[in-house]
Amino acid sequence: MREMRLHKREIHDPLIFKEILEECEVVRLGLRDGEGMFIVPVNFGYEFAIESGKPTLSLYIHGAGEGRKAEAIADNPHVAIEMDCCHEIITGDYTCSYSYAYRSIMGNGVIRRLEDSKEKAHGLTKIMEHLAPEAEIGFSGEMLERTEVFRIDVEKFTGKERRKK
Repeated sequence: MREMRLHKREIHDPLIFKEILEECEVVRLGLRDGEGMFIVPVNFGYEFAIESGKPTLSLYIHGAGEGRKAEAIADNPHVAIEMDCCHEIITGDYTCSYSYAYRSIMGNGVIRRLEDSKEKAHGLTKIMEHLAPEAEIGFSGEMLERTEVFRIDVEKFTGKERRKK
């Protein structure tokens, strides 16, 4: 992966990656199809771990089994991801000294449609745990059959932050 230009903003602490994942509600997927590249914002659930000192990340999303997004995923499983949070304007003494505080994660991975009902239930549970941790979670067989669930194994990702002073 390309080296980050502003090293001082690069995130290395896995706990900060976890904080960003908890704070963000939307991940943007970069996809490609015959019409070109496009971005789709979606809600997500996740699994984050540290294995041999290195963070690993898998994201879960759900959606329709047809349409542009589903067709692009079926044709090309390589995706880009981006999520950001902690937005705040940084004021300055003159126009060009204004900036923006944020935290973000960007990366690339491979997405696949989950077929097994246990895998689908696991993915939907991760989504619900992230978006509505207080909600009672349960899925009928009919619901699992009707719902498409996807898992993104994020192969490479970086984090960046700019804090307000």
